[in-house]
Amino acid sequence: MPNESAPPPGRTIWINGELVPWASATVHVLSHSHQRGSLIFDYMSVHETPRGPAVFRMVDHVQRFLRSAELIGFELPRTADAIGAAIVETVRANPGASAVKVSAYLPSIEIDVVPADERVTIAIAAYDPLADIIAKSAAKPHFARVLRVRLERDTRKMRRDIIPPQAKVAANYTSPMIAKWKARRAGYDEILLIDADGHLAEGPTTNVFLVGKDGRLCTPPTGSILEGITRASILAIAKHDGRAVSEAPIAPEALFEAAEVFLTGTTAGVWPVTSVDGRPVGSGDIGPVSQALRERFEAISSGRDADFDHWLTYVGAA
Repeated sequence: MPNESAPPPGRTIWINGELVPWASATVHVLSHSHQRGSLIFDYMSVHETPRGPAVFRMVDHVQRFLRSAELIGFELPRTADAIGAAIVETVRANPGASAVKVSAYLPSIEIDVVPADERVTIAIAAYDPLADIIAKSAAKPHFARVLRVRLERDTRKMRRDIIPPQAKVAANYTSPMIAKWKARRAGYDEILLIDADGHLAEGPTTNVFLVGKDGRLCTPPTGSILEGITRASILAIAKHDGRAVSEAPIAPEALFEAAEVFLTGTTAGVWPVTSVDGRPVGSGDIGPVSQALRERFEAISSGRDADFDHWLTYVGAA
């Protein structure tokens, strides 16, 4: 169990305009968002660059956060610019942070499915998950340089008419959590989900790319998946570098014919897949396209590539 008596030293969390100590950032166990899964969030990365800490594609993450609020019906008490300014303030106040999580939730006590009090709280945490949380936990999570993936045929991506896949709302992650938990116990690192139409969709917190034998990249279209910021970044980088790309429905069986497969996400960046259901992908090692895109993405996010410097929001000194 995590050692909750020892919160990260010096960490503060921004809540409705005030920086409060980590241990004081609490909400009642009977709050609507806790009981009904109505919390929305977005998650972005912070990178050390030659010009100091920078948040990767902060504006795009904030816009996606606002879109989640719109889809769920939350009336946020802050504008996009105000949320962006609060993110910068929070990162400055928490040196060494490598991630930012922005959440919006209903703190009022749950009475009905519809909240009795519709006032929304916004909270922003800037922290280092590895040092601040995982280091204090007795149950260490599994991290892999490359991935052994299981294709989930029994667990489908949530239907669009139930919860929009573009909404980063807590309730959207319950079904993938159950499936990934089972896969981990069976020795896999990650799962890939199928959408309601039987096409390849995404991982629980990642998007998926296939590389054909001709080097062409293919990824599922956005209709049934989360519009990942890293996914969009890889598409833009690939097009900029002259790589052929397509967004089209993909049959799950195509995974076994691809020369390479990789996942993309805020935490993972570009994450090569070396096997699916125990069968090797391509050579069974990191492919050249995956490796090249991984290195290119890391150079861009760390401020070492001027082509996409506009994706970085430099935080500067407090």
